[in-house]
Amino acid sequence: MKGYHGRFLKVDLNSLTTGDMPIAEDLLKKFIGGATLAAKLLYDHVRKGMDPLAPESPLIFATGPFTGTSIPMVSRYAVCGVSPLTGYWGEATSGGAFPFRLKQSGYDGIFITGKADKPVYLYLDHGTAQIREAADLWGKDIYETQQMLKAAIGKPSLGIACIGPAGERMARTAGIMNDAGRAAGRCGLGALMGSKNLKAVVATGKLKAETADPERMKELTREAMTAIRQNLVTPVFREYGTLMYTDMGMTLSDVPVKYFQKNVFPAAKLTGQALRQKYTIENFACLGCPIGCGREVKNFRKGLENVDGPEYETVIAFGPLCMNFDFDSIIEANYLCNSQGIDTISVGVSIAYAMYLYERGILTKEQAGMEILWGDGRTIVKLVGMIIRQERIGKLLSQGTLRMAAAFGRDPGEAAQVKGMEMAMHDPRAFTGMAISYATGPRGACHLKGDYYNIELGNFILEYNILPGDRFQSAGKAEMAAKYQSFKDLFDTFALCKFAAYTPTLICRIINGITGWDYTPETLLATGERSIAIKRAINNKLGMTRADDKLPKICLKVLKEGSSADKLPDMDLMLREYYAFRKWDWETGKPTKERLLELGLEEAAADLYA
Repeated sequence: MKGYHGRFLKVDLNSLTTGDMPIAEDLLKKFIGGATLAAKLLYDHVRKGMDPLAPESPLIFATGPFTGTSIPMVSRYAVCGVSPLTGYWGEATSGGAFPFRLKQSGYDGIFITGKADKPVYLYLDHGTAQIREAADLWGKDIYETQQMLKAAIGKPSLGIACIGPAGERMARTAGIMNDAGRAAGRCGLGALMGSKNLKAVVATGKLKAETADPERMKELTREAMTAIRQNLVTPVFREYGTLMYTDMGMTLSDVPVKYFQKNVFPAAKLTGQALRQKYTIENFACLGCPIGCGREVKNFRKGLENVDGPEYETVIAFGPLCMNFDFDSIIEANYLCNSQGIDTISVGVSIAYAMYLYERGILTKEQAGMEILWGDGRTIVKLVGMIIRQERIGKLLSQGTLRMAAAFGRDPGEAAQVKGMEMAMHDPRAFTGMAISYATGPRGACHLKGDYYNIELGNFILEYNILPGDRFQSAGKAEMAAKYQSFKDLFDTFALCKFAAYTPTLICRIINGITGWDYTPETLLATGERSIAIKRAINNKLGMTRADDKLPKICLKVLKEGSSADKLPDMDLMLREYYAFRKWDWETGKPTKERLLELGLEEAAADLYA
């Protein structure tokens, strides 16, 4: 077996035991790795009404066949389970150095069940595993945790993924952090890790998975590097990071403002250029990445000298979405979320919703314990702290907008979420392809499982005939969006950075060079659809229906400003076209039995149509 170690580490925290979980090659050919393989491993463990935070609820760490190879931009891993935030399929991914260390420890991933009586951490080293006590780490932030573990273990090249106090307190928007502010942030999987009393996963070793054609891999590495260098966006990402999109996004009406009620704001205050002009910035790159889109702010302020620089999603969530244009407060809010381990997107949207409710007198000063006014950066920072500490109104905000709406007796459509997960910082009224991707995404309002705005900006995929068009057109858009969704879902399968400008043809050549298989662009896309389908089957088992495939009303109100003025996506038309293309049943929201069988998902076909 090439490209893999052929095993996961199986961990039972109830009994504090570990063992090998062999993964057969025929299973890998079908599900490859990462989040897709994790979905297959999770499938048998889900049932309707299950508690995501129960000891028997699995938590899965998974790498892919690309991880640990010489191909650039492949130091990625996925964390998966039933989402404590949504109750449906949950996955989050991250980069940094940890993914390589995990793969080189001799395992392709970790399958964790149970709950330890006391705080523990996992230590993986060169094909062996231990469960160690972590009482002294409990309560520490993610930077302190990593420093203490490195000092205690005393080995170089340690990869560490851990939770902060937010995960320990099981805030439903908590994430899992690794390296310098790298976050597997969405879906609240940090709460799942915290529910198991698992503080950290530490990995090291030099066990490399062999590749099928080492000489071919050298050539493919050069080809991949050339593709990155020739991509016109590469130097802009290197210089300005993801904040390079702020002003362009505002021009396209793609940046949500004032809790999705506006789309025009003083963008020049929050661009990558503005960040560089106001602060001393250094780049941060994941292991093996030639771009370095991460930011580090040097000499931020006394007592907080060097902090992670905020990325686009975070800046918009704590910035225009809250009518806040103060970079200092945005950077501090980002630092608090990273150090304490919580998702900046969900937290930012929840705070913006609190401001929306406060303006309307629904949330009062007495209930909040303070005024919560639009644009107040210091209040945003204070609320982030309260969310992390699960203190007063912060405890409710940490549960997400859907639970906030229920607590105040509001229409659920007022909560800016899909399937319980908060909207990302791309407005669905700006691109109809994004609207249908949000509505049907396997984990909710995800901008990465089909970032269709990239297609409309000119990043077409010729192999699948996915081409730019009228970004406001609804008719005919669903098929291309579905195909693109299937393709991009695979990036978290290989695992591969979403910014890697690789064509389906190049990806096939890479996976074939690693494994010796014979993937083509056609079979690759079918695997992507299989990935979407098995995650959908998991969601169907957990109770999802077609009624969940919708955008919130707050994001479907006509705006009267910007380039998307008076534009709305035709969601019913696109959803019908999407279901027809996917071969999903319109009445139940399930993939048809025939389509499941065509995709080789016999178990799901039997379960969903018993």
